Amino acid sequence: MKKIGILFGKENSFPQAFIQRVNEKGIKDITAEAVTIDIVEQAKPTDYAVIIDRISQDVPFYRAYLKNAAITGTAVINNPFWWSADEKFFNNALAVNVGVPVPKTVILPSSFRPDDTDENSFRNLKLPMNWDKMFESIGFPAYMKPHSGGGWKSVYRVNDPEDLWAKHAETGQLVMMLQEEIQFKEYFRCYVLGTDNVHI
Repeated sequence: MKKIGILFGKENSFPQAFIQRVNEKGIKDITAEAVTIDIVEQAKPTDYAVIIDRISQDVPFYRAYLKNAAITGTAVINNPFWWSADEKFFNNALAVNVGVPVPKTVILPSSFRPDDTDENSFRNLKLPMNWDKMFESIGFPAYMKPHSGGGWKSVYRVNDPEDLWAKHAETGQLVMMLQEEIQFKEYFRCYVLGTDNVHI
């Protein structure tokens, strides 16, 4: 029996719906379930042929587990090795370069300096930055969100520069990005399988 596991956190709808849908299909020798993790020993395979990852971006222990699973033969979706390079700001830049329209976006330095840094660590940063030009390009209202991460954590709608400064002060050491607001009526989530099959 080949098992498909789904690793998830706070979300309650998609994981259970996915498990139910796979099992309803009644494919011989294939079953789906929520991943169960006990002892994780290096180079020891899991019980899963496939694991769908919905939470390791928030739990480093799960990322380590998934990398170990991948190296021992489990197909892991989303690729846990890509995580360190996979961030919103990079993905937006990539999208622009391949012709996918995305909201105009700029990256902002963190409100508080990272640990073990001082003013000398930022000698290459032009201060003050050209905030007026940035605001003119992005416009208001806009969204400020971490350049990396997910789950709608630390996402702010900002109405003007003063609102941005007040909310930016709440973000600590997070590197944020400021993004043009796009009004939309429909939202689609796309899953890409391999390099040529996209399911909406």
